[in-house]
Amino acid sequence: MAIVEFITKEDLEKFKLELFAELRRPGQKLHKQSEQKEWLKSYEVMKLLSISPGTLQSLRNSGSLKFNKVGGLIYYKYEDVSLLVEGKNRVVR
Repeated sequence: MAIVEFITKEDLEKFKLELFAELRRPGQKLHKQSEQKEWLKSYEVMKLLSISPGTLQSLRNSGSLKFNKVGGLIYYKYEDVSLLVEGKNRVVR
């Protein structure tokens, strides 16, 4: 006979808080490049770096993060985002 365990709302809330804490942990590494797609959209970069749209705009304006614009969409190379996180970015104007 199988044992039935119930998950309470409090259990789910605790799990959510632990998961978010783990995802926001300082020094979090990016995915291995083989597991990551080559080009990222703006929302993906903001999520990956935990930054706002204004911060992303500032990175573009300063030349800290290279980008390509196709139509109305802006794309970023995963490699460039990775270099920015590692502090190895070069300002290109």
